Amino acid sequence: MDALSFRDCAAWRAEGLPLSTSSNEACKLYDAILTQYATWRNIESIGGVEGCFSAIKVADPNFVMGHVMSTGLELVGTATSPRLNQRLASAVKKTVELANSQNITQRERLHVKAMEFFSHGNFPKACDTWEDILVDHPTDLLALKFAHDSYFYMGAQTQMRDSVARVLPYWKPHIPLSSYLKGLYSFGLLETHFYDQAEKEAMEGLALVPGDAWSVHSVAHIYEMKAEVDKGLKFMEGGEKDWKVSDMLASHNYWHWALYFIEKGQYEAALQIFDSEIFKRCKATGSMLDTVDASSLLSRLEMEGVFVKDRWRELLQVTLPHTEDHVTLFNDLHFLMVSLGAKETGASQRLLEGLQELAKTPGDNYQHELAGPIGVPMCQALMEYEGGNYAQTVELMYPLRYRIVKMGGSDAQRDVFNQLLIHAALKSENKRHQRLGRCLLVERDAMKPNSPLTDRLMQRAMALHD
Repeated sequence: MDALSFRDCAAWRAEGLPLSTSSNEACKLYDAILTQYATWRNIESIGGVEGCFSAIKVADPNFVMGHVMSTGLELVGTATSPRLNQRLASAVKKTVELANSQNITQRERLHVKAMEFFSHGNFPKACDTWEDILVDHPTDLLALKFAHDSYFYMGAQTQMRDSVARVLPYWKPHIPLSSYLKGLYSFGLLETHFYDQAEKEAMEGLALVPGDAWSVHSVAHIYEMKAEVDKGLKFMEGGEKDWKVSDMLASHNYWHWALYFIEKGQYEAALQIFDSEIFKRCKATGSMLDTVDASSLLSRLEMEGVFVKDRWRELLQVTLPHTEDHVTLFNDLHFLMVSLGAKETGASQRLLEGLQELAKTPGDNYQHELAGPIGVPMCQALMEYEGGNYAQTVELMYPLRYRIVKMGGSDAQRDVFNQLLIHAALKSENKRHQRLGRCLLVERDAMKPNSPLTDRLMQRAMALHD
């Protein structure tokens, strides 16, 4: 990618998205960071995202949108929170102060406001503000991507789809990065179960850019949700060399590949991917997406009866520093899987108590508001399951099964909790729970026919007989 092709001040103005800086270099770096965010890829020739962040602060230290982008991306990464991280809290404050002291556009002001809402954990207000921007500036990709990510953290599947649908007609093919909207739209479609249309959009995206990792990821989801396992394996393998260069999403795409192997009962192949790709990347990046994938994969393998004990201990080194973050409930539950798997009782207890504490005074933090009704009982369910109290696990989880979507993540990611509930029901001494387990499997089979994993669980359920 040629650094010269990034947009300068005049090019941004021409697109109706003027940036309040006189530095062409800052404008080009803004575009470079946006490009890496949209393509899930650190472009090494320009220093990757981190290198561009350093350079943009030198090019124009007071460039408000440069600060919005660097601080916003750190916030949206959910690996830390201004509640605990003083440096990040100062960065938010500095961005707000810079905006207040300058004559910037209304669009830029809204960006600052949205970032501030997000930093307080008020995801819904942040999304409303990004949507305000998109009404007048439908080609503002930063607003679109930030909204997309935040809807994902709220499990707001319909909003995630419609947010992209509303702006699609305004994105003409000549606009840089326009092809990447296909993958974004596809993901919203598949999360609302429009699988055929979702596949069409993603394949169109891949026809334009074969290395579009988000479109690949979308197709991987579709084959997962339809249990088209062999199709999925062939697809992932066929495009691996194109999508694995998108280093920010590669681990997640490998996770999808491993899920097909678990579905087929090929556990060694899944472990091979865990060891050679997922854990290695998770340890190197510390990225939350990579970390929750690693946690969830071990959990699924363990439910299938695979021995993964030593791997829990290794993964604990990555999750332990995040025990008290409480940025999202989805992350919390995955950290808890690891501390429970590694038999690190102290960390499990600290995580639960911290969440119980935050549930008492949630303020306008979306995730903390859900901690009491959803987060805490889900954590308790995981702890009961680990302790072998399967009946209690069912009693805690079953009433929440249609509500946990609010914790965020995708249908495929949250399926780990569906599986856990089924396992708990089948292992419970309570005959009614065992019957419930069978009912849940019948329901699962109706939604996802021809799933080998469901078939294996069905056989186990039949062996229980009333």
